[in-house]
Amino acid sequence: MPYPLPQFAVPEPYGFIYLGFQAEPAQRLPVHNRTPQRHRAAAWLVQAVPTLVRRPDVVSVRVFRAVLIPPLPGVPRYDLAMLIRTARVDQMETVRTCAEVSALDGEQILAGVNAARIGDTETRTGTFLFNHFTAAPGTDAEAVWRSVTGWYTTKTGVDNSTALRPTGPSSFALVNYARLPAGPIRFLSGQLTRPSFHRFVRATLDAHGMRALPAFHRLVHASA
Repeated sequence: MPYPLPQFAVPEPYGFIYLGFQAEPAQRLPVHNRTPQRHRAAAWLVQAVPTLVRRPDVVSVRVFRAVLIPPLPGVPRYDLAMLIRTARVDQMETVRTCAEVSALDGEQILAGVNAARIGDTETRTGTFLFNHFTAAPGTDAEAVWRSVTGWYTTKTGVDNSTALRPTGPSSFALVNYARLPAGPIRFLSGQLTRPSFHRFVRATLDAHGMRALPAFHRLVHASA
């Protein structure tokens, strides 16, 4: 059953650097509680933001704390994350290797561009999804992602999405960054309990050798 595709917006012109941080040992349990150690680590990242955004090649910095990561093989299990926008795509390498970012000692999950976009993801409240897609070699992950977006906007009420495509080596063919209309449990149940999700979304991904590995976060700090 086809679903009407949403209205795609003009992609953002920035470069994106998506970093993961491990405040506590990676855990298999899905729920990530707010512990003192994670709170201290998040505060340390937030303190680094003003120095970063003073750089002329950095547009914005966002810090996130994981709240739920399903126990799926291959999903990034970092309990903190940072998303840096660079003023130009060709400035990603300079920012990625600068002293301010190197001092944070984060793991680069993706450095790339906004390949496609729906609505506006950037608010200061809500649950944020980072959905990491693996794909078989030669797969046009962006095209496959576009083909299933209509199901999400129709069935789950998601009205925004920022699809990030790596421009260099990455474990993921695409990372979808989106703000959700509800918490992670409600969002997941809204997918998994619908037969159309399995018949259409999962079947489409399977047909193209793709897997979705979601991680759900709360925003800790936004520079802009």
